[in-house]
Amino acid sequence: MNRVRDIIKNSDKISLCFYVILRLLIIVCLIFQLILGNIENVLLCILSLILFMLPTFIKRKFKVVFPNVLEIAIILFIFCAEILGTINNFYNIFPNFDNLLHVVNGFLCASVGFSLIYLLNENVNSFNLSAFFVCLFAFCFSMTIGIFWEFFEYGMDKFFSMNTQKDSIVYELEELVSDVDYTLVYDKNGDILEIDGYLDLGLKDTIYDLFVNFIGAFVYCVFGYFYIKNKGNGFVVSKFLITRVK
Repeated sequence: MNRVRDIIKNSDKISLCFYVILRLLIIVCLIFQLILGNIENVLLCILSLILFMLPTFIKRKFKVVFPNVLEIAIILFIFCAEILGTINNFYNIFPNFDNLLHVVNGFLCASVGFSLIYLLNENVNSFNLSAFFVCLFAFCFSMTIGIFWEFFEYGMDKFFSMNTQKDSIVYELEELVSDVDYTLVYDKNGDILEIDGYLDLGLKDTIYDLFVNFIGAFVYCVFGYFYIKNKGNGFVVSKFLITRVK
């Protein structure tokens, strides 16, 4: 109850409205998945509800202020990734849905990395980093998170036989063989399985994910660079910049 009171006290009406509506939708989804007996999806719903508390936990633990736009963006991202993307299969229904989320992830992670180093640069006298190095840190921070996420996807596929890397069929094996029509694959019983093209085992998905993460991070860092150069003037960065409690 104390955490709920903190959320209500520290949130404006818009962010609170988003929080309540999305949380209710997740609870409805959880009940529905429980009725269907999809325990894995039930656990994803519970995980989403826990992740919704993350901004509040960080604010209380580290005594920082999240802009409402950033907080809304984070909970919307969690909802889209777990509830819409995974449980409701938006990743397969809408081909570019995954790419869009990775762009947003790159942008948001860059904003967090930028906030961390910017606060340090502004409040510690021994630090005096240039705008370029602040943005370089933010960019590298975002890309590192993206890389760890790809490690996570590989681990889920490797150890839990999932397909988070989205294996796909490719019709040209460049630099080795061109114009591949089909590939013969032998299963453990010695039977031949014919595939039109060849199976890329998630390689293209991983590269695309990192590339669109790169785009999101780069875009934020451009805004961040001019934010510092203009001595804290910048509409976009100010809406995503974590600050200290005064």
